[in-house]
Amino acid sequence: MLRRSFISSVVFATLMVGADAPKYDYRLLATSRTSTMEKEMNEAAAAGYVFAGVMGGETAMGGNEVVVVMIKNLSAEAPGGKKYKLLATSKTSTMQKETQQAGDEGFEYRGQTVFESALGGKEVAVIMERDPGTPAVRRAFRLVATSRTSTMQKELREAGEAGFRLLGLTVSKTAFRGSEIVCVLGKEVE
Repeated sequence: MLRRSFISSVVFATLMVGADAPKYDYRLLATSRTSTMEKEMNEAAAAGYVFAGVMGGETAMGGNEVVVVMIKNLSAEAPGGKKYKLLATSKTSTMQKETQQAGDEGFEYRGQTVFESALGGKEVAVIMERDPGTPAVRRAFRLVATSRTSTMQKELREAGEAGFRLLGLTVSKTAFRGSEIVCVLGKEVE
């Protein structure tokens, strides 16, 4: 009898926890055009979704695409319209400039990948996010790109001594140097 009561208590507790467990909805976005992806991400954000993950590559039906997953917590109040920027280029100097401009506007780094766009060839894509409902924090970003791991070690150490923290990395073929390790680093600035 005691065993049956214990089992009933465990089953009841499991059902109660399951009833309160959060539930999620996902929106999967896939395209070969960066401008289309940024637009679709912002539309999903207006419906309460937030960025969850990104990956570039070849999909079964779409060819080479960037794929983004957005998530919405159905058990909580929708966070309300974050803003997204998708930056994509094969030139690290251009990415450095665009990432820093976004940081100056209060955008934060969320993720990066490499994909082959319809027009631009292989590009590094960086996702940036801003919550308009909170005060903007200005961020400094530094991109480090090299084909040699020993050079990357040295540059990462120098960036770390300057207060930069690694946010993400990819290995990519860029327009001018062939295969490179591309690291994005960031820090808050006053």
